Amino acid sequence: MSMFERLLALILVFAPLSLVSLGGGTSIFAEMQRQAVEVHGWMTARTFNELFAISRAAPGPGSLISALVGWEAAGFLGATAAALSLYLPSSALLLAVGGWWRRRGDSPVRRRIERGLAPVAVGLILAGVLTLMRADGAGWLDYLLLLSCTAALLGGASPYLVMLAVALLYIGLLRGGWP
Repeated sequence: MSMFERLLALILVFAPLSLVSLGGGTSIFAEMQRQAVEVHGWMTARTFNELFAISRAAPGPGSLISALVGWEAAGFLGATAAALSLYLPSSALLLAVGGWWRRRGDSPVRRRIERGLAPVAVGLILAGVLTLMRADGAGWLDYLLLLSCTAALLGGASPYLVMLAVALLYIGLLRGGWP
């Protein structure tokens, strides 16, 4: 595959994802991983998870993973093409629709759109989380923990307390028991 073909493939992957990234970058991780690993073979699932971890540890939005995927696929030009393809289409759409959206503050149409898109965003984010867990080889305990944390957060628990509890649980499991 030539460099031009790789760059075009990156653009054709990330530009549409830009327009469906409801709820932020996490909502498109599942499809991004599928395209990068299964469809185009730019990297392994493990490499994608490592890039995900790097993008989360680095300052800035987690969707910067697009540049890392582009880098793996086609170097500096790939990183540039992927990042621009992810950010420009949604920015242009926001500029085009933003004025109308602002003028329709209490419109029933706006409320219906927001109510309809909320579950879509949650579903896309969940798909991204499950894809990353599957690629990382998560076991039943990890899935049980995900369900427990979700239930705790839906029940009104503090996210900080949930994270602390999970951290303590994993420390205890990694050390082979509690001190």
